[in-house]
Amino acid sequence: QVHLEESGGGSVQAGGSLRLACTIQGNIGSPWCMAWFRQAPGKEREVVAATESDGSSSAASFAQGRFFISWENAESTLYLEMNSLKPDDSATYYCAHEPTRCIWLAYSSPRAYNPWGQGTQVTVSS
Repeated sequence: QVHLEESGGGSVQAGGSLRLACTIQGNIGSPWCMAWFRQAPGKEREVVAATESDGSSSAASFAQGRFFISWENAESTLYLEMNSLKPDDSATYYCAHEPTRCIWLAYSSPRAYNPWGQGTQVTVSS
């Protein structure tokens, strides 16, 4: 198993940007699938974006055109660039990893991933 540690959250005004980082320690394997999820109070954890070892990526409809996922192998870090933030984007954001292809995994389901990091809080004010 890998160890995941998220950072980069904070408080911003609507329209602002944040870049979240997830440092991954351990053997990520090949192929692999990595994803960002978020969870707001009282709501289920939902997928934000995913990427896999072949370089492909996907994003939830609410994230398309605003959020961008990327993996920096030299830094062992998964990033989530978030732009044009809205109050509805307020949540705790988590990264996730599995040593398999996203297409072979129910990659949009949080139940497909273990372990999880502690998350990083994002608060967007109007």
